[in-house]
Amino acid sequence: MSEIEIIPIEYGKSVLPESMIFQGGAADKFRPIVFMIYLIKTQTGLILVDAGCETMPGFDMKDFIGAVKAIENLNISPADITDVIITHAHHDHIECVRYFKNATIYIQRDEYENGKNYFTEGMKIKLFAEEAEICSNVKAVKIGGHSVGSCIVEIMDDSGKFIIAGDECYMRECIEKQIPTGTSYCPQRSLKFIEKYGSGEYTVLLCHDA
Repeated sequence: MSEIEIIPIEYGKSVLPESMIFQGGAADKFRPIVFMIYLIKTQTGLILVDAGCETMPGFDMKDFIGAVKAIENLNISPADITDVIITHAHHDHIECVRYFKNATIYIQRDEYENGKNYFTEGMKIKLFAEEAEICSNVKAVKIGGHSVGSCIVEIMDDSGKFIIAGDECYMRECIEKQIPTGTSYCPQRSLKFIEKYGSGEYTVLLCHDA
């Protein structure tokens, strides 16, 4: 199995109330969060997990440069991205998808209905039901905990098993304490996700944990 490289790309900071981060959290207590997407370098392409955003209405953002600028700071052009996996169709994960015109876009079938207005004419979009293989060691897997078709990305190589969690989990504390997020579409699926992927078999990579 060929080795791959996983690169976290942070492009802004803000805060979230604990009531959103995990069930039973305080609405008046805030935690710092980051806004992050991931780049997966393989021997055959550059895979982006989530497209990120360039605006975030309603949030007090700090150090915010937007996802595309953060990618360009790595000397990578949006035109170089071969594939984009959208974990779910919330604004901060999908807004910038229009910039990746050369990429094949993977999005879960039900989730597409929530995000279709972000796509532009002529984009190469692949819909899937339960999972989609992007290459031999990278696949998107439907969880459906955070939103109706929310997904994670499983990555397997010689160094181990990794997942990029999307928003199935905001903080590592959720995994450690086995508590679903406070914004789950389906808390039962969120809990099953935490039980499976928090078992220690996988290295869990998060998109908002500061």
